[in-house]
Amino acid sequence: MGCMAGFTQHSGKIAVYAEDNIDTDRIMPARFLTMVTRSGYGQRVFCDVRGPEFPLDRPEAAGASILVVGTNFGCGSSREHAVWGIQQAGFRAVIARRTESSAGFSDIFRQNAANCGLLLIELEPEAHDALLTLGNGAEATVDLPNQTVRAGEREFMFEIAPATKVALIKGLDLIGKTLEISPKIDEFEKKHETYIPVS
Repeated sequence: MGCMAGFTQHSGKIAVYAEDNIDTDRIMPARFLTMVTRSGYGQRVFCDVRGPEFPLDRPEAAGASILVVGTNFGCGSSREHAVWGIQQAGFRAVIARRTESSAGFSDIFRQNAANCGLLLIELEPEAHDALLTLGNGAEATVDLPNQTVRAGEREFMFEIAPATKVALIKGLDLIGKTLEISPKIDEFEKKHETYIPVS
């Protein structure tokens, strides 16, 4: 643990699953949370709603690596397994719609994604609608350093927390972030005596 693959720029096909309020149990059903490994989740992602008519199972979505969803994606209970499943299914980024009344992603899912190295992007409704119009199989490029999504003839800007952006570019998980500041931690510990409670 510590380092993951860094993210700078990625080009790939989009897959559109544009429903709102997709919760973590739909992404990764609770019965799979007892698995003792961190692998094997890709084939289980959305497994209870898959089928020939499911958007991600359409032929034009095959091999897609950018997932376009609705708003409030990842609501419900906290589970890193939902993020792992999306990543292991081949997706490098998830793009959601932000509205005046709803964030694109739930806070807990957003934090789990940042910790696991999955890029989450929120777009305004007009920009998000443009991606929906392009549909499954359209090519898009995500440029994290410049915070842009390019698709068709359009380019859209997105915001991201600076600390999350740096961690994703460097490929740092929580342990990696801690190791980066370990000299400061050592310096702090040298200046402060260890507290030993009196028994």
